[in-house]
Amino acid sequence: MKKIHLLFCTLFIIGVLDLSAQHAPKREFRGAWIQCVNGQFSGMGTIKMKATLTHQLDELKKAGINAILFQVRPEADALYASKLEPWSRFLTDKQGKAPTPYWDPLQWMVEQCHQRGMELHAWINPYRAKTKGTKELAANHPYRRHPERFFTYDGLLLFDPGIPENRSYICSVVTDILRRYDVDGVHMDDYFYPYPSPGHKIPDDATYRTYGNGMNREDWRRENVNLFIKQMRDSIRAVKPWVKYGVSPFGIYRNKKSDPVVGSATRGLQNYDDLYADVLKWVKEGWVDYNIPQVYWEIGHPSADYDVLVRWWSEHAGERPLFIGQDVDRTVGKADPQNPNTHQMARKMHLQRTLPGIHGSCQWYAKAVVDNKGNYATALRQNYHRYPALQPVMPWIDYKAPKKVKKLKAVWTSDGYILFWTPARSRKEMDRAIQYVVYRFEKGAKVNLEYAENIIAITNEPFYKLPYEDGSERYTYVVTALDRLHNESKPSKIKVKL
Repeated sequence: MKKIHLLFCTLFIIGVLDLSAQHAPKREFRGAWIQCVNGQFSGMGTIKMKATLTHQLDELKKAGINAILFQVRPEADALYASKLEPWSRFLTDKQGKAPTPYWDPLQWMVEQCHQRGMELHAWINPYRAKTKGTKELAANHPYRRHPERFFTYDGLLLFDPGIPENRSYICSVVTDILRRYDVDGVHMDDYFYPYPSPGHKIPDDATYRTYGNGMNREDWRRENVNLFIKQMRDSIRAVKPWVKYGVSPFGIYRNKKSDPVVGSATRGLQNYDDLYADVLKWVKEGWVDYNIPQVYWEIGHPSADYDVLVRWWSEHAGERPLFIGQDVDRTVGKADPQNPNTHQMARKMHLQRTLPGIHGSCQWYAKAVVDNKGNYATALRQNYHRYPALQPVMPWIDYKAPKKVKKLKAVWTSDGYILFWTPARSRKEMDRAIQYVVYRFEKGAKVNLEYAENIIAITNEPFYKLPYEDGSERYTYVVTALDRLHNESKPSKIKVKL
């Protein structure tokens, strides 16, 4: 069995090399979801949870991950200090119970991610207020204050999307997060109206009578979600305009059977018809800043072929960056149809990097990467994420680059030969340099900042330790500044002998 596994991994690496002959992208979203609803932190305690997350972040950093989507609000509760909603049972095993010793996981994660040069996106579930496993709601749960604004469905408790006050309340929860935490993004998953369950009907008759205004009920439900998506975008922009806003919808928009013109050649649950989530409209209207459809199936799946879906989403990416939600377990557990001795990672990554409109991916789930299932993390580290990557630009939020760094010089210190620079002053937060890109070129090489292969570091600090040897080789170093949206400044250059 071990010999077969070794052969599989060897052939997989050969497949990786065969399908990855293009340049590494300089800009690419490389995300990973860290979820709490799987119970991985329940009752763990502060010290062990910090150690677990530290290990996960360290391993994800080694694998080149540059954005963490951290689940902080799974069921109208909080993995952070909230005055609006109770502490989550997924943190302490009892809803409303604070962690001991006391800490704030979201604040800690923001600090830890930023120290590692990663973005932190606060991941919330907007409508879900109770999962099936939750036996008791805390006294300060929002249902306790306004039970009339909720409905039950197949063991779940949900905010009724048709009630305007619910939209405003959920937006207030997010703006509270923004005002108190230095998050880089707000992220919502695929749960809008509930996933259909046989024999269950959404109990929104009374809400429809009050707010339906003569609309077809299905269109009215979609409009409720549309209004919420837009209101959330407006709320985020009003508080911190640089914070990114993204969604990760279910992987099928519509099937061809439902929509012969727009639909994909699939046979499965549909965002538009079953969850009342008109994702393409959100992208077209510019209500979201990025879209991560959960294309979790394998290549060759009979009802939802990954190859078919990723091409469909590429074709319909619109004017917003498209990132692909990748299922690590299924990717390494299924054979490549064209090379059955390897799993599907190489072919999926080839599609991701060659189809238009796709600017990265997000790994479901982070721990599967950390555990290096099927050598997934090894392939990221040694191949796909071998070189650092800047985040994709979002010019509709901000396109103005920060000013170039000043006073670039190399200085001998007690810690070695250090390259120092001084950030330029900025009057506005969105113009402030928060990171720096360091490039290196050998003597005689053309200075080209377009290739990730020339990047040796993306750092938060205004200095970089040089790898001094004997002072016989001349190199050109280039330093640029990045703002919160990763707009890149003009370069500053220096020649150094190392």
